[in-house]
Amino acid sequence: MWWLVYPVLGACAGLLAGLLGVGGGLVIVAALAWLLPIQGVPAEQVMQVALATSLGSILFTGLSSARSHQRRGSVLWPSVWRLVPGLLIGAAVGSHFATTLSSETLRYVVAGFCLLAGSQLAFGTPRPARAADAPPDSWWLTGAGTGIGALSAVVGIGGGSLTVPLLVWLGVAPVRAVGTSSACGVAIALSSAISYALYTPPAPNLPGSVGYVYLPAAIGIAAASVFVAPYGAQLAHRLSGPVLKRVFAGFLFLVGLSLLLR
Repeated sequence: MWWLVYPVLGACAGLLAGLLGVGGGLVIVAALAWLLPIQGVPAEQVMQVALATSLGSILFTGLSSARSHQRRGSVLWPSVWRLVPGLLIGAAVGSHFATTLSSETLRYVVAGFCLLAGSQLAFGTPRPARAADAPPDSWWLTGAGTGIGALSAVVGIGGGSLTVPLLVWLGVAPVRAVGTSSACGVAIALSSAISYALYTPPAPNLPGSVGYVYLPAAIGIAAASVFVAPYGAQLAHRLSGPVLKRVFAGFLFLVGLSLLLR
């Protein structure tokens, strides 16, 4: 059964990756929080395995999504290169911190994050969009990237829930913010997935695991999400900015509530 479940989950994650600028991490984490206990993952490490596996799959999803957005000219590379050093460092630190927390604590952290991020997108007021030839590339973006990378590793996402609102607040058009976030998510996923893979869980994990990363799930999710992500990117370019924000906010609310009700 699992050989079918994970690709279906990956297809949903891939659509969100292209549409919303995330690697589908939040929906993957929420789904795995329900599925992993059924497979026998010890309760005390369910969330760590969910986070690590999500980030492992996001690495491939993010690459596919970023490539699709780049073809449409919606990746602001000056902003990406400013953010990347901080993203790499922050993700490694955040992964280590997550391994020190209880699974129950992590579940509430992820749920709370979803609700807060959704509220910000739904009710926040962005600045007017900048011209396409003036992307934000201030030095302080590296510092912001450190915080984004750390929190992303703790909640198992590619950073879209943080990077997109930041860029929109700086005046970037939502579609360009989504494309830029997709490229940033690759750096976050790479650093955090490697970090989680290097840790040894306190209790035996499922066969096929490397550290906290459950490879069969990560591969199944990634295989489908890479295929579907380009279609999400195409859809993102057909939707208006306000519509894209409302879709993103509603998605975050639903995921947060699902984790609270688990």
